[in-house]
Amino acid sequence: MTIKNNDHFFDNLFRIALPIALQNLAISSVNMLDTIMVGRLGARELASVGLANQIWFLLMLFMFGSSTGAGVFIAQFWGKKDLKGIKKTAGLSMAISLCASLLFMLSSLLIPKTLISLYSKDPEVIRLGAIYLKKVAISYPITALSFSLSLTLRSVEQVRLPMAATVVSLLINAIFNYILIFGKLGFPAMGVAGAAYATVLARFVEALIVLAGAYAIKSPPAGKLRELSNWDWPFVSRFTAIAAPVILNEILWSLGITVYNAIMARVGTNAIAAFNVTNTISQLAMVIFMGSANAAAIMIGKRIGEGEISSAFDWAKRFAVLSPVFGIAVGLLVIPSAFLLPYLFFLEAEPLRQAARMVFILAAVIPVKAFNLHMIVGICRAGGDTKFGAFFDLFGVWFIGIPLGLLGAFVFKIEPWLVFFFFYTDELSKSGFGIWRLASKRWLNDVTK
Repeated sequence: MTIKNNDHFFDNLFRIALPIALQNLAISSVNMLDTIMVGRLGARELASVGLANQIWFLLMLFMFGSSTGAGVFIAQFWGKKDLKGIKKTAGLSMAISLCASLLFMLSSLLIPKTLISLYSKDPEVIRLGAIYLKKVAISYPITALSFSLSLTLRSVEQVRLPMAATVVSLLINAIFNYILIFGKLGFPAMGVAGAAYATVLARFVEALIVLAGAYAIKSPPAGKLRELSNWDWPFVSRFTAIAAPVILNEILWSLGITVYNAIMARVGTNAIAAFNVTNTISQLAMVIFMGSANAAAIMIGKRIGEGEISSAFDWAKRFAVLSPVFGIAVGLLVIPSAFLLPYLFFLEAEPLRQAARMVFILAAVIPVKAFNLHMIVGICRAGGDTKFGAFFDLFGVWFIGIPLGLLGAFVFKIEPWLVFFFFYTDELSKSGFGIWRLASKRWLNDVTK
Protein backbone atom coordinates (compact mmCIF):
# COMPACT_ATOMS: atom_id res chain seq x y z
CA MET A 1 0.00 0.00 0.00
CA THR A 2 1.30 3.46 -0.85
CA ILE A 3 0.33 6.87 0.47
CA LYS A 4 -2.11 8.60 -1.86
CA ASN A 5 -1.25 12.12 -0.73
CA ASN A 6 1.25 13.99 1.40
CA ASP A 7 -1.27 15.38 3.90
CA HIS A 8 -1.47 12.20 5.97
CA PHE A 9 2.31 12.02 6.22
CA PHE A 10 2.85 15.67 7.14
CA ASP A 11 -0.12 15.76 9.53
CA ASN A 12 1.42 12.89 11.49
CA LEU A 13 4.89 14.39 11.24
CA PHE A 14 3.97 17.80 12.65
CA ARG A 15 1.59 16.41 15.26
CA ILE A 16 4.31 14.17 16.71
CA ALA A 17 7.55 15.92 15.79
CA LEU A 18 6.76 19.47 16.92
CA PRO A 19 6.08 18.67 20.61
CA ILE A 20 9.16 16.40 20.71
CA ALA A 21 11.26 19.13 19.07
CA LEU A 22 9.95 21.70 21.56
CA GLN A 23 10.76 19.34 24.42
CA ASN A 24 14.27 18.81 23.06
CA LEU A 25 14.60 22.57 22.62
CA ALA A 26 13.69 23.05 26.28
CA ILE A 27 16.20 20.35 27.32
CA SER A 28 18.92 21.96 25.22
CA SER A 29 17.96 25.38 26.53
CA VAL A 30 18.44 24.11 30.10
CA ASN A 31 21.93 22.97 29.13
CA MET A 32 22.63 26.26 27.36
CA LEU A 33 21.42 28.25 30.37
CA ASP A 34 23.81 26.31 32.58
CA THR A 35 26.61 26.87 30.09
CA ILE A 36 25.97 30.61 29.70
CA MET A 37 25.45 31.31 33.41
CA VAL A 38 28.33 29.15 34.62
CA GLY A 39 30.44 30.49 31.74
CA ARG A 40 30.14 33.95 33.32
CA LEU A 41 32.12 32.60 36.27
CA GLY A 42 35.10 31.66 34.08
CA ALA A 43 36.61 29.02 31.79
CA ARG A 44 37.46 26.58 34.61
CA GLU A 45 33.94 26.70 36.00
CA LEU A 46 32.51 26.17 32.52
CA ALA A 47 34.87 23.26 31.84
CA SER A 48 34.14 21.63 35.23
CA VAL A 49 30.36 21.64 34.79
CA GLY A 50 30.66 20.48 31.18
CA LEU A 51 32.86 17.53 32.18
CA ALA A 52 30.70 16.63 35.19
CA ASN A 53 27.70 16.53 32.89
CA GLN A 54 29.51 13.95 30.78
CA ILE A 55 28.61 11.44 33.51
CA TRP A 56 24.94 12.39 33.13
CA PHE A 57 25.40 12.23 29.36
CA LEU A 58 26.61 8.62 29.63
CA LEU A 59 23.65 7.67 31.83
CA MET A 60 21.16 9.51 29.63
CA LEU A 61 22.35 7.75 26.49
CA PHE A 62 22.20 4.36 28.22
CA MET A 63 18.60 5.14 29.19
CA PHE A 64 17.91 6.45 25.71
CA GLY A 65 19.16 3.15 24.29
CA SER A 66 16.98 1.10 26.61
CA SER A 67 13.93 3.31 26.06
CA THR A 68 14.44 3.49 22.31
CA GLY A 69 14.81 -0.28 22.17
CA ALA A 70 11.53 -0.49 24.06
CA GLY A 71 10.07 2.04 21.65
CA VAL A 72 10.62 -0.36 18.74
CA PHE A 73 8.19 -2.76 20.44
CA ILE A 74 5.80 -0.14 21.81
CA ALA A 75 5.27 1.64 18.46
CA GLN A 76 4.46 -1.68 16.80
CA PHE A 77 2.30 -2.81 19.76
CA TRP A 78 0.53 0.56 19.43
CA GLY A 79 -0.19 -0.19 15.77
CA LYS A 80 -1.80 -3.45 16.92
CA LYS A 81 -3.54 -1.76 19.93
CA ASP A 82 -1.92 -4.34 22.24
CA LEU A 83 -2.08 -2.49 25.59
CA LYS A 84 -0.71 -5.40 27.64
CA GLY A 85 2.36 -5.52 25.43
CA ILE A 86 2.84 -1.75 25.83
CA LYS A 87 2.66 -1.90 29.65
CA LYS A 88 5.08 -4.77 30.12
CA THR A 89 7.54 -3.24 27.67
CA ALA A 90 7.36 0.12 29.47
CA GLY A 91 7.89 -1.58 32.82
CA LEU A 92 10.96 -3.47 31.63
CA SER A 93 12.44 -0.30 30.18
CA MET A 94 11.91 1.65 33.42
CA ALA A 95 13.43 -1.16 35.50
CA ILE A 96 16.58 -1.21 33.36
CA SER A 97 16.92 2.59 33.49
CA LEU A 98 16.42 2.68 37.27
CA CYS A 99 19.12 0.05 37.88
CA ALA A 100 21.59 1.95 35.71
CA SER A 101 20.80 5.26 37.44
CA LEU A 102 21.50 3.79 40.88
CA LEU A 103 24.90 2.58 39.72
CA PHE A 104 25.77 6.00 38.26
CA MET A 105 24.53 7.78 41.37
CA LEU A 106 26.65 5.67 43.73
CA SER A 107 29.75 6.11 41.56
CA SER A 108 29.23 9.89 41.41
CA LEU A 109 28.75 10.15 45.17
CA LEU A 110 31.69 7.93 46.12
CA ILE A 111 34.41 8.76 43.55
CA PRO A 112 33.50 12.10 41.91
CA LYS A 113 37.09 13.35 41.62
CA THR A 114 38.21 10.09 40.05
CA LEU A 115 35.49 10.38 37.42
CA ILE A 116 36.30 14.01 36.55
CA SER A 117 40.05 13.23 36.44
CA LEU A 118 39.36 10.82 33.58
CA TYR A 119 38.74 13.92 31.46
CA SER A 120 40.96 16.67 32.86
CA LYS A 121 44.35 17.09 34.58
CA ASP A 122 43.53 20.61 35.85
CA PRO A 123 43.22 20.35 39.69
CA GLU A 124 40.76 23.23 39.94
CA VAL A 125 38.55 21.81 37.17
CA ILE A 126 38.57 18.44 38.99
CA ARG A 127 37.67 20.07 42.32
CA LEU A 128 34.81 22.15 40.92
CA GLY A 129 33.53 19.29 38.77
CA ALA A 130 33.40 16.97 41.79
CA ILE A 131 31.37 19.54 43.77
CA TYR A 132 28.81 19.78 40.98
CA LEU A 133 28.68 16.03 40.33
CA LYS A 134 28.11 14.98 43.95
CA LYS A 135 25.17 17.35 44.32
CA VAL A 136 23.45 16.63 41.01
CA ALA A 137 23.78 12.82 41.25
CA ILE A 138 20.91 12.45 43.74
CA SER A 139 18.49 13.34 40.94
CA TYR A 140 19.53 10.39 38.74
CA PRO A 141 17.04 7.69 39.94
CA ILE A 142 13.84 9.77 39.80
CA THR A 143 14.96 11.27 36.50
CA ALA A 144 15.55 7.76 35.12
CA LEU A 145 11.93 6.80 35.77
CA SER A 146 10.50 9.97 34.24
CA PHE A 147 12.91 9.87 31.29
CA SER A 148 11.99 6.29 30.42
CA LEU A 149 8.27 6.95 30.81
CA SER A 150 8.51 10.10 28.67
CA LEU A 151 10.01 8.17 25.77
CA THR A 152 7.34 5.50 26.19
CA LEU A 153 4.62 8.14 26.02
CA ARG A 154 6.12 9.38 22.78
CA SER A 155 5.84 5.92 21.27
CA VAL A 156 2.06 5.91 21.82
CA GLU A 157 1.82 9.42 20.31
CA GLN A 158 1.24 11.17 23.65
CA VAL A 159 3.89 13.84 23.30
CA ARG A 160 2.37 16.90 24.99
CA LEU A 161 2.78 15.80 28.62
CA PRO A 162 6.57 15.25 28.38
CA MET A 163 6.88 18.56 26.51
CA ALA A 164 4.94 20.47 29.18
CA ALA A 165 6.98 18.90 31.99
CA THR A 166 10.24 19.86 30.32
CA VAL A 167 9.13 23.47 29.72
CA VAL A 168 8.25 23.83 33.42
CA SER A 169 11.64 22.31 34.26
CA LEU A 170 13.35 24.87 32.02
CA LEU A 171 11.67 27.79 33.78
CA ILE A 172 12.53 26.46 37.24
CA ASN A 173 16.13 25.83 36.24
CA ALA A 174 16.51 29.31 34.75
CA ILE A 175 15.08 31.07 37.80
CA PHE A 176 17.04 29.13 40.38
CA ASN A 177 20.24 29.22 38.34
CA TYR A 178 20.08 33.00 38.49
CA ILE A 179 19.27 33.03 42.21
CA LEU A 180 21.73 30.38 43.41
CA ILE A 181 24.72 30.82 41.09
CA PHE A 182 24.99 34.58 41.59
CA GLY A 183 23.40 34.97 45.03
CA LYS A 184 20.15 36.85 44.47
CA LEU A 185 17.07 37.41 46.68
CA GLY A 186 19.10 37.01 49.87
CA PHE A 187 20.76 33.70 48.92
CA PRO A 188 24.56 33.39 49.01
CA ALA A 189 26.43 33.14 45.69
CA MET A 190 27.07 29.39 45.33
CA GLY A 191 28.71 29.22 41.89
CA VAL A 192 28.80 25.74 40.40
CA ALA A 193 27.09 24.30 43.50
CA GLY A 194 24.15 26.64 42.87
CA ALA A 195 23.89 25.36 39.28
CA ALA A 196 23.72 21.80 40.64
CA TYR A 197 20.98 22.62 43.17
CA ALA A 198 18.91 24.33 40.46
CA THR A 199 19.28 21.31 38.17
CA VAL A 200 18.22 18.88 40.92
CA LEU A 201 15.11 20.90 41.74
CA ALA A 202 14.14 21.20 38.08
CA ARG A 203 14.56 17.46 37.47
CA PHE A 204 12.46 16.50 40.50
CA VAL A 205 9.60 18.77 39.41
CA GLU A 206 9.77 17.43 35.85
CA ALA A 207 9.65 13.83 37.10
CA LEU A 208 6.65 14.57 39.33
CA ILE A 209 4.71 16.08 36.43
CA VAL A 210 5.45 13.18 34.07
CA LEU A 211 4.75 10.37 36.54
CA ALA A 212 1.65 11.91 38.11
CA GLY A 213 0.33 13.15 34.76
CA ALA A 214 0.68 9.78 33.00
CA TYR A 215 -1.40 8.03 35.64
CA ALA A 216 -3.91 10.88 35.91
CA ILE A 217 -4.75 10.65 32.19
CA LYS A 218 -4.58 6.82 32.28
CA SER A 219 -1.96 6.67 29.57
CA PRO A 220 -1.45 3.23 27.94
CA PRO A 221 2.03 2.74 29.51
CA ALA A 222 0.80 3.72 33.01
CA GLY A 223 -0.02 0.28 34.39
CA LYS A 224 -0.16 -1.35 37.79
CA LEU A 225 3.01 -2.94 39.13
CA ARG A 226 1.93 -6.45 38.11
CA GLU A 227 1.16 -5.23 34.57
CA LEU A 228 4.49 -3.43 34.30
CA SER A 229 6.41 -6.50 35.53
CA ASN A 230 4.46 -9.15 33.58
CA TRP A 231 7.55 -10.46 31.79
CA ASP A 232 8.19 -14.01 30.69
CA TRP A 233 11.41 -15.41 29.31
CA PRO A 234 10.38 -15.46 25.62
CA PHE A 235 9.47 -11.76 25.82
CA VAL A 236 12.62 -10.80 27.72
CA SER A 237 14.66 -12.74 25.18
CA ARG A 238 13.03 -10.96 22.24
CA PHE A 239 13.36 -7.60 23.97
CA THR A 240 17.04 -8.23 24.67
CA ALA A 241 17.75 -9.25 21.08
CA ILE A 242 16.32 -5.95 19.82
CA ALA A 243 17.20 -3.60 22.69
CA ALA A 244 20.71 -4.86 23.53
CA PRO A 245 22.27 -3.58 20.27
CA VAL A 246 20.58 -0.20 20.87
CA ILE A 247 21.88 -0.02 24.45
CA LEU A 248 25.34 -1.13 23.33
CA ASN A 249 25.13 1.39 20.51
CA GLU A 250 24.32 4.25 22.89
CA ILE A 251 26.92 3.20 25.48
CA LEU A 252 29.77 2.85 22.99
CA TRP A 253 28.70 5.97 21.07
CA SER A 254 28.50 8.00 24.28
CA LEU A 255 31.88 6.64 25.37
CA GLY A 256 33.19 7.77 22.00
CA ILE A 257 31.81 11.27 22.60
CA THR A 258 33.35 11.32 26.08
CA VAL A 259 36.67 10.36 24.46
CA TYR A 260 36.23 13.43 22.24
CA ASN A 261 35.74 15.48 25.42
CA ALA A 262 38.74 13.87 27.07
CA ILE A 263 40.93 14.63 24.04
CA MET A 264 39.87 18.27 24.09
CA ALA A 265 40.32 18.51 27.87
CA ARG A 266 43.84 17.08 27.57
CA VAL A 267 44.63 19.61 24.85
CA GLY A 268 43.80 22.36 27.34
CA THR A 269 41.13 24.18 29.35
CA ASN A 270 40.55 26.69 26.55
CA ALA A 271 39.99 23.85 24.06
CA ILE A 272 37.40 22.06 26.22
CA ALA A 273 35.65 25.37 27.01
CA ALA A 274 35.33 26.07 23.26
CA PHE A 275 34.16 22.50 22.65
CA ASN A 276 31.47 22.81 25.35
CA VAL A 277 30.21 26.05 23.81
CA THR A 278 30.00 24.47 20.36
CA ASN A 279 28.25 21.37 21.72
CA THR A 280 25.60 23.58 23.29
CA ILE A 281 24.93 25.23 19.92
CA SER A 282 24.92 21.80 18.25
CA GLN A 283 22.25 20.55 20.67
CA LEU A 284 20.05 23.56 19.89
CA ALA A 285 20.58 23.18 16.15
CA MET A 286 19.66 19.50 16.20
CA VAL A 287 16.45 19.75 18.24
CA ILE A 288 14.19 19.82 15.20
CA PHE A 289 15.89 16.71 13.84
CA MET A 290 15.66 14.86 17.14
CA GLY A 291 11.95 15.59 16.98
CA SER A 292 11.53 14.42 13.40
CA ALA A 293 13.78 11.35 13.90
CA ASN A 294 11.70 10.25 16.89
CA ALA A 295 8.55 10.97 14.90
CA ALA A 296 9.95 8.78 12.10
CA ALA A 297 10.47 5.89 14.53
CA ILE A 298 6.91 6.20 15.84
CA MET A 299 5.23 6.71 12.46
CA ILE A 300 7.15 4.00 10.61
CA GLY A 301 6.98 1.55 13.52
CA LYS A 302 3.23 2.00 13.84
CA ARG A 303 2.84 1.40 10.08
CA ILE A 304 4.83 -1.82 10.36
CA GLY A 305 2.66 -2.92 13.29
CA GLU A 306 -0.44 -2.24 11.19
CA GLY A 307 0.98 -4.41 8.40
CA GLU A 308 1.42 -1.47 6.02
CA ILE A 309 4.93 -2.42 4.85
CA SER A 310 4.84 -0.53 1.55
CA SER A 311 3.63 2.60 3.31
CA ALA A 312 6.40 2.27 5.92
CA PHE A 313 9.06 2.11 3.20
CA ASP A 314 7.59 5.10 1.38
CA TRP A 315 7.62 7.17 4.56
CA ALA A 316 11.22 6.14 5.28
CA LYS A 317 12.30 7.43 1.87
CA ARG A 318 10.56 10.73 2.56
CA PHE A 319 12.43 11.16 5.84
CA ALA A 320 15.73 10.28 4.13
CA VAL A 321 15.23 13.07 1.59
CA LEU A 322 13.70 15.73 3.84
CA SER A 323 16.25 15.49 6.66
CA PRO A 324 19.35 16.70 4.73
CA VAL A 325 17.30 19.31 2.86
CA PHE A 326 16.18 20.89 6.13
CA GLY A 327 19.72 20.31 7.43
CA ILE A 328 21.06 22.76 4.84
CA ALA A 329 18.60 25.40 6.04
CA VAL A 330 19.47 24.87 9.69
CA GLY A 331 23.19 24.94 8.92
CA LEU A 332 22.79 28.38 7.31
CA LEU A 333 20.94 29.60 10.40
CA VAL A 334 23.74 28.37 12.68
CA ILE A 335 26.46 30.41 10.97
CA PRO A 336 25.52 33.80 12.52
CA SER A 337 25.82 32.33 16.02
CA ALA A 338 29.61 32.25 15.57
CA PHE A 339 29.60 36.06 15.64
CA LEU A 340 27.40 36.24 18.75
CA LEU A 341 29.64 34.15 21.03
CA PRO A 342 31.40 37.15 22.67
CA TYR A 343 27.99 38.49 23.75
CA LEU A 344 26.86 35.17 25.26
CA PHE A 345 30.00 33.85 26.97
CA PHE A 346 32.41 35.73 29.20
CA LEU A 347 35.46 33.87 27.92
CA GLU A 348 38.87 35.02 26.82
CA ALA A 349 39.71 35.70 23.18
CA GLU A 350 41.35 32.33 22.42
CA PRO A 351 38.49 29.97 23.43
CA LEU A 352 36.06 32.29 21.64
CA ARG A 353 38.17 32.16 18.47
CA GLN A 354 38.34 28.37 18.60
CA ALA A 355 34.60 28.08 19.28
CA ALA A 356 33.72 30.33 16.32
CA ARG A 357 35.70 28.14 13.91
CA MET A 358 34.11 25.00 15.38
CA VAL A 359 30.67 26.51 14.79
CA PHE A 360 31.46 27.03 11.08
CA ILE A 361 32.43 23.35 10.79
CA LEU A 362 29.27 22.33 12.63
CA ALA A 363 27.12 24.34 10.21
CA ALA A 364 28.66 22.59 7.21
CA VAL A 365 28.12 19.06 8.57
CA ILE A 366 24.57 19.44 9.93
CA PRO A 367 22.85 18.12 6.73
CA VAL A 368 24.82 14.86 6.96
CA LYS A 369 24.27 14.62 10.74
CA ALA A 370 20.52 15.01 10.15
CA PHE A 371 20.41 12.20 7.58
CA ASN A 372 22.44 9.82 9.74
CA LEU A 373 20.28 10.56 12.78
CA HIS A 374 17.11 9.69 10.87
CA MET A 375 18.62 6.49 9.55
CA ILE A 376 19.69 5.27 12.99
CA VAL A 377 17.00 6.53 15.38
CA GLY A 378 14.10 6.78 12.95
CA ILE A 379 14.35 4.18 10.20
CA CYS A 380 16.56 1.29 11.34
CA ARG A 381 15.15 1.18 14.87
CA ALA A 382 11.53 1.46 13.66
CA GLY A 383 12.04 -1.78 11.76
CA GLY A 384 14.00 -3.56 14.48
CA ASP A 385 17.22 -3.37 12.46
CA THR A 386 19.18 -2.46 15.57
CA LYS A 387 22.34 -4.47 14.87
CA PHE A 388 23.05 -2.65 11.63
CA GLY A 389 22.06 0.64 13.28
CA ALA A 390 24.67 0.03 15.96
CA PHE A 391 27.38 -0.79 13.41
CA PHE A 392 26.36 2.20 11.30
CA ASP A 393 26.62 4.57 14.28
CA LEU A 394 29.79 3.23 15.89
CA PHE A 395 32.02 2.62 12.89
CA GLY A 396 32.64 6.28 12.17
CA VAL A 397 33.22 7.31 15.80
CA TRP A 398 35.63 4.54 16.84
CA PHE A 399 37.42 3.80 13.57
CA ILE A 400 37.59 7.27 12.04
CA GLY A 401 36.74 10.16 14.40
CA ILE A 402 38.70 9.05 17.48
CA PRO A 403 41.86 7.84 15.68
CA LEU A 404 42.04 11.02 13.59
CA GLY A 405 41.33 13.17 16.65
CA LEU A 406 44.14 11.49 18.62
CA LEU A 407 46.56 11.91 15.72
CA GLY A 408 45.63 15.55 15.24
CA ALA A 409 45.78 16.48 18.94
CA PHE A 410 48.84 14.56 20.15
CA VAL A 411 50.93 13.65 17.09
CA PHE A 412 50.44 16.56 14.68
CA LYS A 413 49.48 18.95 17.55
CA ILE A 414 47.10 20.93 15.35
CA GLU A 415 44.73 23.63 16.62
CA PRO A 416 41.61 22.52 18.56
CA TRP A 417 39.21 23.60 15.81
CA LEU A 418 40.99 21.29 13.35
CA VAL A 419 40.79 18.44 15.87
CA PHE A 420 37.05 19.17 15.99
CA PHE A 421 36.92 18.86 12.19
CA PHE A 422 38.64 15.46 12.41
CA PHE A 423 35.98 14.32 14.90
CA TYR A 424 33.22 15.16 12.45
CA THR A 425 34.69 13.20 9.56
CA ASP A 426 32.87 10.22 11.10
CA GLU A 427 29.51 11.65 9.97
CA LEU A 428 30.68 11.84 6.37
CA SER A 429 31.90 8.24 6.43
CA LYS A 430 28.58 6.83 7.64
CA SER A 431 26.16 8.35 5.15
CA GLY A 432 26.98 5.95 2.29
CA PHE A 433 26.17 2.92 4.45
CA GLY A 434 22.83 4.51 5.33
CA ILE A 435 21.75 5.04 1.72
CA TRP A 436 22.59 1.42 0.87
CA ARG A 437 20.69 0.02 3.87
CA LEU A 438 17.59 2.08 3.19
CA ALA A 439 17.36 0.86 -0.40
CA SER A 440 17.90 -2.79 0.60
CA LYS A 441 14.69 -2.91 2.75
CA ARG A 442 16.48 -5.30 5.12
CA TRP A 443 15.62 -2.97 7.99
CA LEU A 444 11.86 -3.68 7.65
CA ASN A 445 10.84 -6.21 10.34
CA ASP A 446 7.80 -6.82 12.57
CA VAL A 447 9.39 -7.50 15.97
CA THR A 448 6.10 -8.26 17.77
CA LYS A 449 5.46 -11.54 15.94
